[in-house]
Amino acid sequence: MPRGVVFDFNGTLARPGAWRSHREVFARHGLAELAAAWGESWDHAPADGECHEDASRTERTYRRWELSRWRTHAVRCGVPESRADALVADLDRETKAMTMQRYADALPTLTELRRQGFRTAVCSNWHWDLDAALRESGLDGQFTVAVTSARAGMRKPDPRIYRATLGACGLVPEKTLFVGDMWGPDVAGPRAIGMPAALLWRAAERAGQTVPPRASAVWRIGGLDEVVPLARELL
Repeated sequence: MPRGVVFDFNGTLARPGAWRSHREVFARHGLAELAAAWGESWDHAPADGECHEDASRTERTYRRWELSRWRTHAVRCGVPESRADALVADLDRETKAMTMQRYADALPTLTELRRQGFRTAVCSNWHWDLDAALRESGLDGQFTVAVTSARAGMRKPDPRIYRATLGACGLVPEKTLFVGDMWGPDVAGPRAIGMPAALLWRAAERAGQTVPPRASAVWRIGGLDEVVPLARELL
């Protein structure tokens, strides 16, 4: 029976590189005083577990839904209706221009997993163009499949997105390890369908955060270099 490892993308395989603050975009539109109301999150993504299958029918319908959500939030923040479309289009453009940089331990780990016969995949709450982000970070060609919530129509930890990923790889839950940096989408969700999970806890990036308690069939790792021996042991 084939064995596999499924990875989260952002915060696991790669991290954001350079990007402009949303405050700069608001200032460019003469709305600097409203930037604080927008909040610190760039994209105000759908909630974990949210289903948006109708919106995800095509790239066009998804983009329309995405921009509509942003526009609604902008107006709630006090942006005049007449200026919301231009602001949101600019925010979207800057967000999509954000560069992703792979972690140093990502490519060696993926290469070794594949050398040892493991099937590898990505399952991420991400925009439509996950393949482009993988190319940008130098990780294209490393996976059997890359599943993004934007195309799947639901976000982790909805169980269907994990099952879709497994199905595309010809894998079963008990023979597939999920690796990610977030408890709900990357640990609790996979565990709910029978996948063992490894919580990636890069201590240098988690200063001041509380380490989640240990749980059954959940392993905590400090770097991706620990994935290969763990996968060999568990699977």
